[in-house]
Amino acid sequence: MPRRPSNVPSSALFPESDALKPLAERMRPRTLDEIVGQDRLLGPGSALRRALEAGSVHSMILWGPPGCGKTTLALLVAQYADAHYQAISAVLSGLAEVRKALAEAEALHAQGRRSVLFVDEVHRFNKAQQDAFLPHIERGVIVFVGATTENPSFELNSALLSRCRVHVMDAVSADAIVIALQRALADNERGLGKLALQVDDDALALMAKAADGDVRRALTFLEIAAELAHDKRIDEATLQQVLADRTRRFDKGGEQFYDQISALHKSVRSSDPDAALYWLVRMLDGGCEPQYLARRMLRMSIEDIGLADPRAWQLALHAWDTYERLGSPEGELALAEVALYLAVAPKSNKAYAAYNAARASVRETGTLEVPMHLRNAPTQLMKGLGYGRGYQYDPDVEGGVALDQRCLPDALAGTEFYAPTANGVEAKIKQKLDALREVRAKARGDGVE
Repeated sequence: MPRRPSNVPSSALFPESDALKPLAERMRPRTLDEIVGQDRLLGPGSALRRALEAGSVHSMILWGPPGCGKTTLALLVAQYADAHYQAISAVLSGLAEVRKALAEAEALHAQGRRSVLFVDEVHRFNKAQQDAFLPHIERGVIVFVGATTENPSFELNSALLSRCRVHVMDAVSADAIVIALQRALADNERGLGKLALQVDDDALALMAKAADGDVRRALTFLEIAAELAHDKRIDEATLQQVLADRTRRFDKGGEQFYDQISALHKSVRSSDPDAALYWLVRMLDGGCEPQYLARRMLRMSIEDIGLADPRAWQLALHAWDTYERLGSPEGELALAEVALYLAVAPKSNKAYAAYNAARASVRETGTLEVPMHLRNAPTQLMKGLGYGRGYQYDPDVEGGVALDQRCLPDALAGTEFYAPTANGVEAKIKQKLDALREVRAKARGDGVE
């Protein structure tokens, strides 16, 4: 493995133990072997690991949740490539800082030295800022490493993506986080080894689980617990203080948000009440606005249940109204109940499909004339022109339906947009509509020579 280059400060790559630095920073991995939970990407024999160990690096986008090791991997890219390392944050930096970093990389390039430029939260840069990197990546002035928690397909320019490989980093499993915690407890130089803390396996597992895939968060839990420990022991009472009011990963404006609402909708559609309830609670737990969930479930009742159970629409409205009156947490039970009801209700998207088919027909056929017998005739002139002539008033017709009367424009005669299912209430609608269409076709002579 290439040695760490002299032009990369030791404090930048691997900070020495310092009481002022958080435990998570002190325990930052120094080699690929110390990175936990990324065996798929960095395990022995993986393509990226082989490239790094050979000193052959490429511009890349590291996409993954917080605390999975994106910044650490960027640091190791610089070490393994024997390259100068620079880091900027898209949250704190503007185009001026980008230009300054690129100018420094240009100067080093002129001297024959490589530069790794790490851009944290790269998705927060606008198009102009992202475009600034393109010529420097193409010319090899920089090895670009961008880190993002958001889907690069949506957040990054296609031009930047085409010049970088996207590497997906996983949320770290609880078992892998336990390994990181054990290392911190055993490390006398950078970790908590000198404290000789007593922590049982159950306590480590609880901290790892509470970290929710974030190694940095788990190490923070451990550091706080060490400060609160009595007689060098981290007990259950200590953990309760440390882990109180923790929150799960949830970004109200990011991909996780849309993934979870998609999971809720599809669980309802698949008639899985347990999954529907789980995803509803996950979103509420993450801080999603309950009114948003109420609105989405109202949409589900219309789109996926429709006329198979018209009560679902009413219940969704009532649940929304109930939440508005009760608020949290009591009102959330109403949302939970409607989620369960929607999941077990009979399903039909035929009304939704019929509406879309009618819309498509309107777009394709243009402004078709209203048949003369259906037109309004409020004046003598209009009556004289034939408006309303031949119209049959259905209540006055035997059976209550003028079976031979056509209501669609002539160009659409015989078109059927709505095809009800045999599910729930819609089964009765289907039975009646099928019979009505059959006798109507006979009365009109449709299909009869």
